[in-house]
Amino acid sequence: MESLSSKAYKKEFVTTFSGDDSGDLTPRQTPGALYSKAVPTPVDKVILLAWSDDLATKLGIQKPAEQQEVDILGGNHVTDTMYPYAACYAGHQFGNWAGQLGDGRAITLGEWETAPKQSWELQLKGAGPTPYSRRADGRAVIRSSVREYLMSEAMHNLGVPTTRALSLVTTGEPVLRDMFYNGNPAYEPGAIVMRVAPSFLRFGNFEVLAARKEIENLKQLVNWTIDRYYPHITGEDKVLKWFKEIVDRTAMLIVEWMRVGFVHGVMNTDNMSALGLTIDYGPYSFVDDYDPNFTPNTTDLPGRRYAFGKQPSIAYWNLGCLAGALAPLFPDTKQLVEVLETYKDVYWPNYYGMMGKKLGLDQVSGEDIKLIKELEETLTAIKPDMTIFFQLLIELPLDMTDASAVTQHFKQSLYNDLSETEQEKLYTFIQKYVTRIKANTCSREASQELMRRTSPRFILRNYLLHQAIEELEQGKDDLFTKLQQAMKEPYSDKYDEFFQTRPEWASQKAGCSMLSCSS
Repeated sequence: MESLSSKAYKKEFVTTFSGDDSGDLTPRQTPGALYSKAVPTPVDKVILLAWSDDLATKLGIQKPAEQQEVDILGGNHVTDTMYPYAACYAGHQFGNWAGQLGDGRAITLGEWETAPKQSWELQLKGAGPTPYSRRADGRAVIRSSVREYLMSEAMHNLGVPTTRALSLVTTGEPVLRDMFYNGNPAYEPGAIVMRVAPSFLRFGNFEVLAARKEIENLKQLVNWTIDRYYPHITGEDKVLKWFKEIVDRTAMLIVEWMRVGFVHGVMNTDNMSALGLTIDYGPYSFVDDYDPNFTPNTTDLPGRRYAFGKQPSIAYWNLGCLAGALAPLFPDTKQLVEVLETYKDVYWPNYYGMMGKKLGLDQVSGEDIKLIKELEETLTAIKPDMTIFFQLLIELPLDMTDASAVTQHFKQSLYNDLSETEQEKLYTFIQKYVTRIKANTCSREASQELMRRTSPRFILRNYLLHQAIEELEQGKDDLFTKLQQAMKEPYSDKYDEFFQTRPEWASQKAGCSMLSCSS
């Protein structure tokens, strides 16, 4: 185990590519630069609030014992071997080209090597302005920082590909934020997350180079990305093979989101990872009452572009934008389009396979796909709590003979009383489902175990996060600590005190149901 200050950090990205080394933090366009030097702006006092022992062990990093070590986590201390920088990228936001964006409040300190040619970028989110901050202050508040710290680690424990979080610190400084962009700004406690990933490269890193017609830079970034993060891909057609793997990884990522009921909320192309990871936790949410049209992002209203049920199609659209960015490397777009069109051939079989596991099916046939679609229609109609419904399905008695008994079994998952029509709809589906389960070649116990491994029992609901944040702002960390423990065992019944539907009071309370992009 090594300390954060004793390690010699790698600087592969900044030594490979051209950047702006001036250290000037003035917001501006940076043509020709893939990054800009950005030294963190010191804060009043860095206090360690949370530390991921699991991730630290994986990286071989000692938990900070001295204040100088803690100061690294808040940007107050930069070692001699670090080279702090903000990456330059662009993106499509809510379907529209936004031009240059870049790391407006994220600063990468360096690359922490864990093995030869294997390293992790250590990045501070909220450590002050960069040349890409535009009119913002480059800071983050405890509200958004707690959400990112907890959710990135929670998603890892759920088995979803994700960036991770090593630490969460408070800064001792207030930050002015207009939480819902409604003209009512207020000061909130400042905080900084150190987030970790093999790379934070996004679709937008390639888009900005294509848009600026910096074709040599684009070619260099593509080849470097393949050689560094996809070393198994070789040959003259390696760029096409690489794009195919990104298509596959992105499709599988969305399958995982749908499996656990996760809604990202801001699937802009600058928030899409070139490694197929969940990246940039903003106004996200898990689905409470099942609704394919649910979006947790107030900025996404009224179009609901990034709603739960639209995530698969948006991922495809975003991959199309990446294909457009890669097009200058090809004589025509025919091959890129052919690869892009394989998305549906990857996504849908894997999606139905995943849903089959949530239902405990030993295999998924064409008839089973019809059953899955009927399940989706049923859930959309009765809007039960998604997580609790699938847990109750695991324990479903296979001898129920009337609609009222079925409704009673699922009562704990319901937010509203069901009408007779809705009860009949649920009962009709359950009848078909029971018939299918009895046709399994595996035992009932094996089927139930498959369901338990696929459907989480504990999820970080927005109202729980909101309560934990309110307590932290009051100097209490009981709920925050318990959520850190519970998120490590999401498939266990050990924390069934949280096994309940979203309370009524949280349905309309700010920060408990929907959020804005403000942080």
